[in-house]
Amino acid sequence: MSTLGNAITAAASALNAQRARLEVAVSNIANAESTRGPDGQPYRRRDVVLAATPVDPFDAALGQAAAMGVQVVQVVEDTEPFRMRYEPSHPDADANGYLAVPNVDVPEEMVDMLGAARAYQANLTAINVIRDTIQRSLELGR
Repeated sequence: MSTLGNAITAAASALNAQRARLEVAVSNIANAESTRGPDGQPYRRRDVVLAATPVDPFDAALGQAAAMGVQVVQVVEDTEPFRMRYEPSHPDADANGYLAVPNVDVPEEMVDMLGAARAYQANLTAINVIRDTIQRSLELGR
């Protein structure tokens, strides 16, 4: 595959990774007040684990410089403890009136969403620049 093709593939893999980050952040925000899930526990914040991966394994096997893409390895649950809030009238409150609420910090999730959205836009711009470069090269060949 051409070097420009590898660059497009790497940027496309980043688009998928940033989409996953956005989906997880939206899920975290949507469940920021969910005090009971299917397991009876409050919602646990989730985070995306990303890993670099060579776009063209053949180039990497030959020891040549290869474009590196990214892939979602897994989505993990945050192990931070639940936050406790005094709310004795809530049906999920314990005997002392404290309610376990998800370990989601909405402002932090908003920052994560903005970062993912900007990274998505940057990779989309890179794809457009590469596409324009290829198109101009083909026009010069006419």
